[in-house]
Amino acid sequence: MTNLKMTNQETIRITNQKKIIQLLYKEKQLTKQVISKTIKVSIPTVISNVRELIKQGFLDETEVGESSGGRKPAIVRFLPNGRYSFGVLVSKEQVRIILTNLDFNVIDERIIDVADKMGDFNSVIVEISEKITSIISTNNIPLDKILGVGFSLPGTVNEEELFLKNAPNLKLKNICFKKFECDFPVPLFVENEANASAYAEAFINFNYGKSSLVFISITEGIGTGIIITDNLYKGYNKRAGEFGHMTIIKDGKKCNCGKRGCWELYASKKALLDEYKKAYNTKNDSLKDFMEMSKTDDKAKKILNTYLDFLAEGIKNIILTLDPGCIIIDGEISDYKSLIETELNDKIFQQNDFYDKKECNVSFSNLKGNASIFGAALLPMRKLFFYNERVN
Repeated sequence: MTNLKMTNQETIRITNQKKIIQLLYKEKQLTKQVISKTIKVSIPTVISNVRELIKQGFLDETEVGESSGGRKPAIVRFLPNGRYSFGVLVSKEQVRIILTNLDFNVIDERIIDVADKMGDFNSVIVEISEKITSIISTNNIPLDKILGVGFSLPGTVNEEELFLKNAPNLKLKNICFKKFECDFPVPLFVENEANASAYAEAFINFNYGKSSLVFISITEGIGTGIIITDNLYKGYNKRAGEFGHMTIIKDGKKCNCGKRGCWELYASKKALLDEYKKAYNTKNDSLKDFMEMSKTDDKAKKILNTYLDFLAEGIKNIILTLDPGCIIIDGEISDYKSLIETELNDKIFQQNDFYDKKECNVSFSNLKGNASIFGAALLPMRKLFFYNERVN
C-alpha cells in the first residue's frame, strides 16, 4: 500500500510538472499565482515543481511582475533552449534534417539528396548520422541537452518497435531502426509522416481547437493522420489513416501498394504533375509553373479542376467516415491556398444531407510545409510535454 501511495504521489508530481511546462510553452511567462489558478493546484505545489524544473533547465525566474500591493511577484519563464531535438523527414528525393529548440525554432538544417540511394538504406542512415554529428559539433551543443532524433517516414510504422513495415513510395519494407541506434549519439524515434504532422498541428498550433482533426499530407503520395479527443489514433494494427490507399476508382490505375484506383494516384502532387506533363508533352515537373499556367490557360484549368474533384471526393469520404471537427491540408499544394481553397471547399460541401461547412473546417496548414518535420522533432519531446504517449 505504501508503494502504491508513493507511486500515486510521483504520478501527480510528474503530471503537475507537465501541466506547468505545457502552460508556459504556450504563454512563455507567467507568475506562480497565475500558474496556480490556471492548472488548479496550490501555490506551494507550483513553487516546489517550478523549483525542480528550474534545476532541470526548463524554466527560470526573472523580472518581477506587476503588484496589486505588497511584495511583487516573480515571473517564471519557459526556456526554449533548455533542450533540443532533431527532426528527420525522409522522402523519395531527399532527406531533410533540422535541429530545433523547444519552441521549434530551427537552429540548423541540412539536406541530403537520396534520389538514387534508397536501394541502400543503410548508407542513407550513415549519411544522416554524419550530418547530425556535424550539426552537434558545429553548434557546440552538449549531448545531454539533446532529447533525440525523430524520423518522419511515409509508410506504416510501429513506433514502439522502431519498425517501418512498408513505405511503398520509397520501395522500403521491414526496416528496423533499432539496428541503427548505435549509429547515433542520442535516442531514436520513428513515426508515420502524416501522424507526425497531425501531432505538430495539434500541439504547436494552439490558436484554435484541434482536438478532433484529420491531417492530410499531399506529396508523392497522400498520408493522413487522425487526432481524436486530443489523442493520435493509430488503430489496432497501427495502420489507421491509410486513406491514400482507399479505392477511389474501381479497377483504376495500378498503385505501388499492389491495389488499383487508390486515392493518391488521382489526388497527390505526383498525380497532378503527371496529368500536366502528359497533356503538355513536357518533362517540366514544377508545380509552381503549372499553377501559374492554370490561372490563364483553359486546358490547365481543366486539369486542376479534375484534380480538385478527386481531392474533394476523398475528403468527403473522410468526413463521412470520421466526422472530424477540422481537416488540415499540407504539402507544396498548400502554397496555392488562395488559388484553390474556395473551389475545393465548394466541391467538398456541395449540397448533401450529411454535413455542411459549419460542422467541419477544411483549411490549409500554416506551418509552411514544416508540419511533418516539426512533428518528427516533437517525437523526442513527448515525454517532456505529456505524461502518456497520447496514442490510441
